[in-house]
Amino acid sequence: MSLRENWRILLLVVVLLASSFALFSPTVGGDSGQGTAAEGPTNLRYGLQLSGGTRIRAPLVGVTAEDVDFGGTQPPEVEQAVAEQLENATVADVTARTYQNAPSAVEVTAGNVTTQELGDALSAAGYSYDSGSLREGVTEQTRQQTVQVLSNKINEAGLQGGTVQQISTSTGDHFILIEVPDENRQRVLELVNQRGSVRVDVYYPTDGGYEQQTVLEREDFQSIGTAQQGQEGQQPNVPVVIKESVAPELQETLVRTGVAKQGGSQCTYAENPNSTDACMLLVVDGEVVNAFGMSSGLASGMRSGEWAQDPRFVLQTRNFSEAREVAINLRAGALPAKLDLGPGGEGTSSYVSPGQGESFKFDSLITGIISVIAVSIVVFIRYGQVRVAAPMVVTALSEVVVLLGFAAGIGYPLDLSVIAGFIAVIGTGVDDLIIIADEVMAQGDVSSHRVFQSRFRKAFWVIGVAAATTIIAMSPLAVLSLGDLQGFAIFTILGVLVGVLLTRPAYGDILRSLMTSR
Repeated sequence: MSLRENWRILLLVVVLLASSFALFSPTVGGDSGQGTAAEGPTNLRYGLQLSGGTRIRAPLVGVTAEDVDFGGTQPPEVEQAVAEQLENATVADVTARTYQNAPSAVEVTAGNVTTQELGDALSAAGYSYDSGSLREGVTEQTRQQTVQVLSNKINEAGLQGGTVQQISTSTGDHFILIEVPDENRQRVLELVNQRGSVRVDVYYPTDGGYEQQTVLEREDFQSIGTAQQGQEGQQPNVPVVIKESVAPELQETLVRTGVAKQGGSQCTYAENPNSTDACMLLVVDGEVVNAFGMSSGLASGMRSGEWAQDPRFVLQTRNFSEAREVAINLRAGALPAKLDLGPGGEGTSSYVSPGQGESFKFDSLITGIISVIAVSIVVFIRYGQVRVAAPMVVTALSEVVVLLGFAAGIGYPLDLSVIAGFIAVIGTGVDDLIIIADEVMAQGDVSSHRVFQSRFRKAFWVIGVAAATTIIAMSPLAVLSLGDLQGFAIFTILGVLVGVLLTRPAYGDILRSLMTSR
């Protein structure tokens, strides 16, 4: 065999060896942060359908008005003015956005505000807007920020392999897609349903009763420790360090309000909020989850001014679960908008048990074996020559090995749509190889290299056009965020490219070597 004439076969062998190395070597196998790693000898990762887990698909709650004329007013003032005109929203629910080369926008992320109410609020606040721009949904910036925050939450919660992405439909609707392998639906829903807004308020007595004042927000923390169970006699807590720029003012406020009074403060907010010492309140999503006083030692440090030089203390919670949620929310940040997962909403959630995922794996394997056997039988019946049919089947299967090696190398999670893509690759690959064999053998004697090459080029032209058509047809599915269809399209396109650039030419060289003699 001439190496120069059959270099395509050698190239296929090299690629197959590299793919096998990516599949089985413990030193290879990309970790994309998606899917669950296989527990077998391969480096393959599996998506929800084959490993089990939770999937949530939901839009974000909110209404938006675009092309709003702020009239020179700054965004914070716009937010305050619009919020004052809305009964069911606060300033925290209103966001005014300005863009360098686009009209300004106002969005409200409270769940019970309609587009009509937003329009009326803008008019009442004195801002003009394009009435046709009022719509359900939030801005692109809010969606991107939500994806980032949810990704941080999933990572901080230790949910391995979880992914968050934004997807869109052909009608222009936008959804957030969350996939977390090996995790039950209830825990994931609890994690993503929380807005994640954490703050610390001081609750202190005055001449007219009690007042409540926010003293710490997320951006005031220098570092956040992990949730701790607490020593004997202590509540679960989260150790934190306050920014040095914030510490002096916080120290002065706690001394002034009586939280850091001489000898410390005893908080009885939960039992009797109207007759308690000054307290620090831990507020999550607008709800007080714990109230605590201050030890005499910490109070002494604050009164002397020493605490501000090393501003650290602990946020106490009622139980360890709350401590963990506080730590996650402080590190990940607050969601700019909630997911629409309520009754009557467009959001959906699903759960695939690990047992069902294993069943899908087995069924996929059986389906692949049946496909290979069926193709092999049809090919052998069609040609009746082992030297034509055997290389055809082996070459078609080599495409699947190459694609599996690629998936293992980059850590792409396999799911049912990708498996369907593999099966489609086998089918289209064998179709192309049959075109080559028929074109080469249909016109009689093919013992001459020159005759073989002429017929092969004619067949390859047909294959190339068909491949281009497939790639063009699949490209929108591969580019658009359409969930399962995207994986199917990506691997179908990759299979077509591998076939045209690698396996079809190699099969041509194999067939030429077996059928020509001069």
